Amino acid sequence: MNRDTTAPWLSVVIPSYCGERWIEIALQSLVCAASHGIEVLLVDGSPTPATLDIAERFMGSLRLRVFKRVDLKSWQAKTNFGVEMAESNHVCWLGVDDVWLPGRASAARAWIEADPQAALHLASSLIIDKHGRKLGVWRCPLLAEAALPSNLVIERLLVQNFIAAPAPIFRKDAWLGRGGVDEELWYTADWDVWLKLAALGPVRYHDLPTVGFRIHGGALTVTGSRQATDFADQMNIVLSRHLAILDRGSRDVERAARVSVVVNSALASAAAGDRRKLLRAGLQVLRLGPFGIHRYLRDSRILDRMVPRIRARLAGVL
Repeated sequence: MNRDTTAPWLSVVIPSYCGERWIEIALQSLVCAASHGIEVLLVDGSPTPATLDIAERFMGSLRLRVFKRVDLKSWQAKTNFGVEMAESNHVCWLGVDDVWLPGRASAARAWIEADPQAALHLASSLIIDKHGRKLGVWRCPLLAEAALPSNLVIERLLVQNFIAAPAPIFRKDAWLGRGGVDEELWYTADWDVWLKLAALGPVRYHDLPTVGFRIHGGALTVTGSRQATDFADQMNIVLSRHLAILDRGSRDVERAARVSVVVNSALASAAAGDRRKLLRAGLQVLRLGPFGIHRYLRDSRILDRMVPRIRARLAGVL
């Protein structure tokens, strides 16, 4: 068992359910990228011991705390629990199918030391396939290495969630103070919590990919988005919560955000085999006009998000 007894400077929460296919790869990536002072909290709700049996092999190489919580049914509930149990002032989470890249720990420590009061440290990420091969880079439409005001980040984030879940580092007290992730949001809970944390400001963005966000046929971002109507409802709930904080002059942001919901819903339907909504979605984008189209393309990161998925489909790995 890892004997590091110093207070951790970073806690990594891994919510898991039947994650035995991926957990060894995820934990090994932490071994390769991590340093002293990082704790890992695995919160597992699996009905079998398979995931925990694999995790136990890493007790000697990681500062690993394991929680068997079959009563916590969703990743949201597991993540909230993990953050509450974290011993560090700064936390991030890692999907059981995602990975850290070499250098993540040193980069994260530098970010925190440079601005420990930032509610959010955001970063770009690699999009990888089920084999771990790079499909693309997912960037945020933000100025790197600057203290970004809340209103700017919120305006851009409302158009589209451009944040890969394993990339951000956040303050534990900020997370708890804003109520963590909403366990009623099955799809957009991460988008909602990033908006809540961004409202506390300031936010820092680092244009350095330090995590791999994996897309594969069983991922929630694939299976969930196939339920197109419910998917649109999830996005509209988040918009209704956060659009109200915009200035009155931000009507253009709302228009772009509403069109983004239409486009995302059409893409979800198309992924399920129904392409009838794509034409209407394209017309909605055109109606935004030149400046609105520019805003939509910049903030939605649609090319960053879609091109890797097209590559994965063409390669037969999605």
